[in-house]
Amino acid sequence: MAEDKLAIFEHQIRVYYEDTDAGGIVYYANYLKFLERARTEWLRALGIEQDELLERSVGFVVKRVEMDNHAPARFNELLRIQSEIVELKRASLMFKQTIVSPSGQRLVSALIRVACVDLRAMKPLAIPAFILEEFTRVV
Repeated sequence: MAEDKLAIFEHQIRVYYEDTDAGGIVYYANYLKFLERARTEWLRALGIEQDELLERSVGFVVKRVEMDNHAPARFNELLRIQSEIVELKRASLMFKQTIVSPSGQRLVSALIRVACVDLRAMKPLAIPAFILEEFTRVV
């Protein structure tokens, strides 16, 4: 995948029945799961596997979420999730993520701050150089 395609990474997610309420509308908390999956797939596209990070006791944890719901997603829709890094610091980064309907309508927009932590100590950790190198390549 070319670097320019990773600057704004796009991932698709199908809305399953289990994601919805009785009216077939996505339950708001499930958008956070969709956003998490998209960030994980973006890392994978960069060649960063989270299980390998876990072996090194390196983790990325969500520190802050600011999310706006603009319109509902519905059962069986194939949603597009766009993710990009808008801020990169020594031990944290901020993602801008947008969930878009099949018709192109913006459904959800979010800013999510993710912190790098040493999972054994549960303390902030500078983003390891090999990861930072991949991030700076697409920011």
